[in-house]
Amino acid sequence: VKIIGEVDPKVYPLAKKFHSAEFLRTIAHLRPRTNLVGAVSRVRNALAMATHNFFQDRGFLYVNTPIITTADCEGAGEMFRISSGEATDTKAKAKEGDAAADEFFGQPTFLTVSGQLSAENMCCSLGDVYTFGPTFRAENSSTTRHLAEFWMIEPEMAFADINDDMDCAEQYIRHCAQVILDTCGPDLEFFNGRVDKEAKERLELIASSPFKRISYTEAVEELQQVVSRGDTQFEYEVAWGKELQTEHEKWLTDVIYKRPTIVYNYPKECKAFYMRLNDDDKTVAAMDILVPGIGELVGGSQREERLSVLDARMDDLGLNKNDYWWYRELRQYGSVPHAGFGVGFERLIMLCTGVQNIRDVIPFPRYPGHAAF
Repeated sequence: VKIIGEVDPKVYPLAKKFHSAEFLRTIAHLRPRTNLVGAVSRVRNALAMATHNFFQDRGFLYVNTPIITTADCEGAGEMFRISSGEATDTKAKAKEGDAAADEFFGQPTFLTVSGQLSAENMCCSLGDVYTFGPTFRAENSSTTRHLAEFWMIEPEMAFADINDDMDCAEQYIRHCAQVILDTCGPDLEFFNGRVDKEAKERLELIASSPFKRISYTEAVEELQQVVSRGDTQFEYEVAWGKELQTEHEKWLTDVIYKRPTIVYNYPKECKAFYMRLNDDDKTVAAMDILVPGIGELVGGSQREERLSVLDARMDDLGLNKNDYWWYRELRQYGSVPHAGFGVGFERLIMLCTGVQNIRDVIPFPRYPGHAAF
């Protein structure tokens, strides 16, 4: 017997005993050796392949969008600013009249929160496209559902409205569930036995049954009735015009409908500037797919193709039009109705595995206070 790569068991951190997820994150370079992370990695691979196959089979073009950007797609301002790290004499440059000279790109730049705006550029010329890559958000959140660095699947469809958007998103999620059922049997059995005993049953439900669809207004009415009957008390108030919180979303999917639910036509105050304003002038053609155990998995909308309406929305939100000049020109120089959505890849993995903390479905998680490995 030839021993390769000897290890001293007295100091090896992965002894044959239970290790908490918190401990394993401190040795992320070794945790792929565990059964859990190995199984998660294989499911992650299967879902990545399923994503490309789904969109390629439907004629979508795979495009690459920039990671470095000057535009805040969500309008929330939670972006990481880019710096070259070089020491510069800003006072001297300011005297020379070049206030932006200390910026590597000549203006402030950030890590992108979404590839959507760039994907729209391609969609309006080439037809249906999708992008699949890393995105970043400087949100100081330490919940089990948020990361500072995560991956997004973002398709854009030309000549499409909100109904086409909902149809495509539902088909994609159901396709992914079926792929895991068909190709990841041993790993799914592991998750079902060790992580979440309902993991397999949940995927079978998603793959076999149509999603429930309700308007935001109907969702609020349902939740208000729940409160008025005394069935539960939510921490956050349920009221028209306010965001649906995770506790509200989970009540809709886990208690009322017991299946994935698409909520559409949100108040315009709750959504981003680029979402198409509905005829009631109160709501936008936006939709979210909510899934059991997770909450929001998909967010999408029909995009605002009317320049005058887009400008008015940007004015309302205090956005600088000069930062979006190219986005506006997509409308100025001829546009088409189009729609798209974004899927948080790590949340999709959580759905398919039953893993409860998003930090455990990505090889090297980035979150506030942690960027090791």
